[in-house]
Amino acid sequence: MNPPINPRLNRRRFSLGSAAFLGGCLMPGTPTSFAEEPSLQQKRLVLLGLNALARAPEMNYFADGHRGAAMISAHMMCVDNDFDDAAATRIVELFDRNWAPTKLCEPFPEGDPVPDAAEQVGKALAENSGVLREVGHDAIFAMHAIKAFRMLPSAATRQRVDGVCNLIRAFKPWRDVEPDEDIDPPPFTDSAAASKFVLQEASDAIDRFVGFGQGFAGHMLTFGQSLVEMAAMGDAEWAESCRTAFRKYVTVTRQGPDSSSRKIADHKPSKLRPNDVSYWQQRGDKTLGIGHVFKYPYAYYDLLERANDPELAKTLDAKAYQLF
Repeated sequence: MNPPINPRLNRRRFSLGSAAFLGGCLMPGTPTSFAEEPSLQQKRLVLLGLNALARAPEMNYFADGHRGAAMISAHMMCVDNDFDDAAATRIVELFDRNWAPTKLCEPFPEGDPVPDAAEQVGKALAENSGVLREVGHDAIFAMHAIKAFRMLPSAATRQRVDGVCNLIRAFKPWRDVEPDEDIDPPPFTDSAAASKFVLQEASDAIDRFVGFGQGFAGHMLTFGQSLVEMAAMGDAEWAESCRTAFRKYVTVTRQGPDSSSRKIADHKPSKLRPNDVSYWQQRGDKTLGIGHVFKYPYAYYDLLERANDPELAKTLDAKAYQLF
């Protein structure tokens, strides 16, 4: 089994503290616990992702919002899991070949940073309290933006903050059913228990949707992880505002495929995983889709680390090729 995490790395401390200044403070030749890829040290993908999230409402809010979140996910996936230089460089190359040169990622004018940028995004998310909106992408994108603004506070200009808030408000209700009463995830502040819940639901969804694509399982990971991550950042109120919506998503996912579900060919079994450079080397230069190839594994590895459950990790690794 591929190891899900690097035990030498304290992810939360890096994400919320060291990540904000390491790139500019390291002396030449100083050893680091993450890839030396310049784009990672400079948090370039995070800035490009923020540009894309903020501009998405002016373009294709759904697809382009995915692309923005994917760039932020890719940065964190590489850093948090100590990807080697070869894997990180290949990932950056894929962005440079596809999205970085486009209008979506163009810079915004410089301006004074908005001091409460994260709070404005969180409040925009909480406005949707209880409503399941387009597979939970309002929560997924909000978490990425909050994390990114805290990593790059100078990027929290008025245009970017307003753009992200407009994006969060753009999502429409989707399969907004009553949640089953017996679906009661642990508090999102209980990181280990909540992560185990999400991973088990994703594992069950993989089995349930064989032959129908793995979008439900993949978004179980990304939706659930976004709430666990928000709570871990100290934003439990915003995470819990999405509890009912998440319970609705679990309810829908447990129902499995129906007569209208589209058949989708399953992935062929493979031992390659995203923490292996060979996985990225074998992907074509134009196979990014709208970014699930980055968002799914970021959530997957993050939840595995938090859950710290070797048996569950082993079970998931045996079928994870279906997602990746």
